[in-house]
Amino acid sequence: MSFTITSHSPDETAEAGAALGRLLQPGDVVLLQGDLGAGKTRLTQGLARAAGSPDPVTSPTFVLVNEYHGPLRIVHVDLYRIERAVDADSLGLDEYLEGEGVTVVEWPEQAPDALPADHLLIAFDHAGAFDRTLTITGFGDRYRALAQTLAAALAVLP
Repeated sequence: MSFTITSHSPDETAEAGAALGRLLQPGDVVLLQGDLGAGKTRLTQGLARAAGSPDPVTSPTFVLVNEYHGPLRIVHVDLYRIERAVDADSLGLDEYLEGEGVTVVEWPEQAPDALPADHLLIAFDHAGAFDRTLTITGFGDRYRALAQTLAAALAVLP
């Protein structure tokens, strides 16, 4: 299941994240793929807020991993500076992925072998100064169903 939406502002990107955050369950994995400034962290801000986290959400580019606490723990990982799967392993990525929270991974293409085959992928493309095209694809039964439910929540016909 795959669908595409267009966000016309950072606030709309955060709202898409909030719609997703209301649907996530412990153990879910969300991969965010896109250029610098595409809106990956902005989407995560909405996601974490909707999942009940009061923590401020910032890009984990320099710290590599941020954790946000609330009813649903969110682990926000940035693999931008990772060069291979071994480096991802040294972060303890596998422990986060197998944990009780939701794992959100920016720059998944940096360590694809370290990530599960079943996941929700959101690919961001610049479509203007503030416009972004988000292509949302579910891999595996859980994530295909999640993508379909998210499409309905965002009023997108699959």
